[in-house]
Amino acid sequence: MGIFDDEPTKRAVIHEIGQDLSLLSVADLDERIGLLRDEITRLEAERAAKDATRNSAEALFSRP
Repeated sequence: MGIFDDEPTKRAVIHEIGQDLSLLSVADLDERIGLLRDEITRLEAERAAKDATRNSAEALFSRP
């Protein structure tokens, strides 16, 4: 048992923006496109939730 056994392992990078794509197969590209679409959906959902929170706060504090 080593000293560093309790340290969390780093997640493997699936895709890096600007990465050279020339060595990837069509299947690899399709997989990355799917992953990125899923990430975009997740980001849009988080943005919508934050917009809803902000709109609720604005409605609360802008009462006449």
